Amino acid sequence: MEEGFRLWANPSSPHAEGRKARAALEDARERIKRALGWEGELIFTSGASEALWIALNRAKVERRIVSAVEHDAVFRAAPDAEVVPFDRKKKGIDLEALGDCAGALVAVQHLNSETGTGLLPFVRNVIGEWVHERGGLLLVDCSQSAGKITLPDADMLVISAHKFGGPIGTGALLVRDFAMLEPAGGHERGYRPGTENLPGALGMAAALEAGDRDSWATTTDHRSAFKDALYRDGEVLSPGWQCSHIFAVVHPKMSAQALLIRLDAMGFAVSAGSACSSGTLKKSRVLDAFGVPDDVAARTIRVSLGWSTTPEELERFAEAWRSLC
Repeated sequence: MEEGFRLWANPSSPHAEGRKARAALEDARERIKRALGWEGELIFTSGASEALWIALNRAKVERRIVSAVEHDAVFRAAPDAEVVPFDRKKKGIDLEALGDCAGALVAVQHLNSETGTGLLPFVRNVIGEWVHERGGLLLVDCSQSAGKITLPDADMLVISAHKFGGPIGTGALLVRDFAMLEPAGGHERGYRPGTENLPGALGMAAALEAGDRDSWATTTDHRSAFKDALYRDGEVLSPGWQCSHIFAVVHPKMSAQALLIRLDAMGFAVSAGSACSSGTLKKSRVLDAFGVPDDVAARTIRVSLGWSTTPEELERFAEAWRSLC
């Protein structure tokens, strides 16, 4: 990012400084695509929310279908979308309920931001095949998975830099072919207005190249032991395939609000619901869509681990959690 600030000029300007900035921006674009194994196009955005808005509002489709457990940003971007419920028995979207996708953009999360679970149709790698065979396009929100696990096969993917150690306020929409989107004018090949954030793009590329699961301060064994410790003194909600860096943890008696206050005083930053809406202290719409009873949802917090989280911090949190139970 320091390099980006030194180079900075408007990458769309035709003068020499602008051309230098453009070259650096395009280099970052290619590095990000290479790090993610993506062979399509990439549009830089201000984050995942904007990328979702572009996909849901500029895709050349007649309908929009979203799963009931999507992030609030999806519902804000497409308030009139058709909603497919979560099937608790199948632990995922019921593909039969999804039905015909002709002329539709189908939006689903790769990993849920509140529970850290992936929908089983992704695990079986069948959802993309289902959507495509029925004439639809698949949009996958990979905010929680990019840079951590292999990305799914889809027509559009959404990523957020700060979720894998990059800068805040930077993200991207990966699109298989620009022909899938209506141009919006301005920058980014005409698909996004606003001057490109060169330092942010360079920071995102650097974070992806530097970070992988082998570079995390904790190992898979550390995170597995941490999950087991949480299970001993509470419950970990797992409505699907469980990742090892986000957990929805249920306290036996204490409310989520009380837990946030107590844990904050102990030096731990946790949330109730998604980080973007946790300040409201309202019941989680996502947990409701997962079929979690009201009394359980009221005692549920989200615990997220990052690349810099240490084994010692996991042990301290497990001890703090045990002391509150």
